[in-house]
Amino acid sequence: MKKNIFAVCDLEVDYALNFMDYLNQKKNIPFEIQAFTAVENLISYGKKTHIELLLISGRAMCREVRELDIGKIIILSEGVHPPELDQYPSVYKYQSSSDVIREVMECYGAEKKTTPQYRVLKKTTEILGVFSPLGRCLKTSFALTLGQILAKDKAVLYLNMEEYSGFEELLGKGFAHNLSDLLYYVRQDNQNLLHKMNSMVQTIGNLDYIPPVQMPADIRGTAWQDWEQLIQMITTESSYEVVVLDMGSGIDDNFQLLDLCRRIYMPVLSDAVSMCKIAQFENLVRIWDFPQILEKTVKIKPPFHMATAPSPNYIEQLMWSELGDYVREILRKERE
Repeated sequence: MKKNIFAVCDLEVDYALNFMDYLNQKKNIPFEIQAFTAVENLISYGKKTHIELLLISGRAMCREVRELDIGKIIILSEGVHPPELDQYPSVYKYQSSSDVIREVMECYGAEKKTTPQYRVLKKTTEILGVFSPLGRCLKTSFALTLGQILAKDKAVLYLNMEEYSGFEELLGKGFAHNLSDLLYYVRQDNQNLLHKMNSMVQTIGNLDYIPPVQMPADIRGTAWQDWEQLIQMITTESSYEVVVLDMGSGIDDNFQLLDLCRRIYMPVLSDAVSMCKIAQFENLVRIWDFPQILEKTVKIKPPFHMATAPSPNYIEQLMWSELGDYVREILRKERE
């Protein structure tokens, strides 16, 4: 089935075109995007085609637009708008495009009673796991590098499932919503889970991610069925082509999650204690009758690199480090 229409109408041509370019780069948005810089063109289009979501500047809003068959109207506000537009939710225009989209998806998901039931026209979503029973092995740095490199050509979502990710400290900023909120909506069987997720998505370069949990209990207390439901929603309803699962050891059902992955990258170390921990993990995999996990596992030894202090640019710099070259070489060999 065709995607629903997300129309954007702004009388500032440069703004509308730049915003359209940003939306077209965001491969995860579950809408077909249409941009208009003239109200007349929007009205003509809307008379022939159902618009599910309209983001329109307050100066462009008029009676003819109100009379169109539109699922949801959101005002693109410059800070003030006429009182008659107070009946519509609004988002502030002069902020980052990513923040505008998050607020739009939050408004849409909060007020739509049901999510349109359609399968996204895409190939099967590839789930890649990054896991190791060891610590201090560059697992998260490898996962973030892998995700960024893949996101150059595909729509990629990174999910950090660790008890302690350190993301807010690493990036130097907090997040209004994170994976804990998304897991709450999963447990509530929320019918707008996709739009709830899209309202939380952050971006580094081309890589999308959900901010990780801040409370370790939110990882430990999540049942396998909830993880399964979340991943199933992402694979069947979202536009993501690849999901990178950065998995910690706090999940009780790690074997079931690892079994969902097409490939598992396992950073390892060569010292005696590390090798014994790997051997213990592999023995447990066999005891719990998941031998296929071992067949899908690729052991890796990422090159260490030095970072003197946390930096908001640390994650982007990974792509051009020795670790980035290492990941690109792994992917090149897999394609051969």
